[in-house]
Amino acid sequence: MKILITGAGGFVGKNLTENLKNIQSGKNRTRPGLKIDEIYEYDLGSTAEQLQTYCEQADFVFHLAGVNRTSDPSEYMSGNYGFSSVLLNTLEQCGNKAGVMLSSSVQAALTGRFAGSVYGESKLAGEELFFAYAKRTGAPVYVYRFPNLFGKWCRPNYNSAVATFCHNTANDLPITVNDRSTELELLYIDDLIEEMLDLLEGKEHHCIYDGVNAVAQADGRYCYAPVTHHVTLGEIADLLQEFKDQPKTLVVPEIPAGSFAKKLYSTYLSYLPEDRTIFDLKTNSDQRGSFTELLKTVSGGQFSVNISKPGITKGQHWHNTKWEFFIVVKGHALIEERKIGTDEVRRFEVSGEHIQAVMMLPGYTHNIINLSDTEELITLMWANEQFDPGHPDTYYEEV
Repeated sequence: MKILITGAGGFVGKNLTENLKNIQSGKNRTRPGLKIDEIYEYDLGSTAEQLQTYCEQADFVFHLAGVNRTSDPSEYMSGNYGFSSVLLNTLEQCGNKAGVMLSSSVQAALTGRFAGSVYGESKLAGEELFFAYAKRTGAPVYVYRFPNLFGKWCRPNYNSAVATFCHNTANDLPITVNDRSTELELLYIDDLIEEMLDLLEGKEHHCIYDGVNAVAQADGRYCYAPVTHHVTLGEIADLLQEFKDQPKTLVVPEIPAGSFAKKLYSTYLSYLPEDRTIFDLKTNSDQRGSFTELLKTVSGGQFSVNISKPGITKGQHWHNTKWEFFIVVKGHALIEERKIGTDEVRRFEVSGEHIQAVMMLPGYTHNIINLSDTEELITLMWANEQFDPGHPDTYYEEV
């Protein structure tokens, strides 16, 4: 399959292009039925001759080019309607009835806060141009009305509040929230790309529109990406502050699979400047070695690394409720656990040569002994709860 992407250098275009390249090269094997032969990237700086050649050869066209922001409102119509006319006329002149996808906007609904939008009017004109083209030529067209988009590589201070908020928060710049209760419908770039790949495989999602809301309908005139998130500006600002504080608190916020928080966190990280991509951790050192807390989670405990000098024994304590994993990644160790009130001792000899996880059980006092006389012992530790100095649940007793 030969694919033409207009606006290939833009936010959506770049994400789509790179993902198609992954499929083309075999790096992404999740779409075994999708064979990509050529990717034609058309953008600013491309020539009319290139467009002609691409339109002659393309098996599918993603039309993503357009004007999203300008100081001259007349440029919306010329950019969003005018070039669409050029593209469709070129395809028609070439006799190419390849499928064509159009990236439109929910603003084309021209309802509610979008009533009278010049940008929306230009997008609606582009939609009608596509539908007329399909009726005239019989070529399939797929019109998507995008809500607010966000994700990596989105340009801040342009047309995405989320991109601006992420960029500013990551770079210690202020963000402006006039009304925390303002709700946005947000579409994550990876969810959009999955829908666009579905489209190439003939598995696109169709809908009709009730105002700005997509309503699933198998024979609907429009297409849509089914996974979006409705989030307030206040919620976005609060989450970003949590993300920003993570190097200080070490706490990774709740980011369940598929959640908006997970997608926003990935987006935020993509805007970090170089000096914020690395941060110090507090290491507690003494004559026995060191102990460093690495990461903490809201509901999943915390991760630490323990370094023991040769011959050193650490631990010798027990917990009522807390439990842990000890994972030796370098060195040779003996881990001992004794059930409180008994002489029952469990012994586990472990090393970094054969990595294993040993569970520290509630009600068992435990230790870890570096069996080497020359090498340090490095152990990764996970506890099921964050350490609370006010309620440490840690009681000294030798094994």
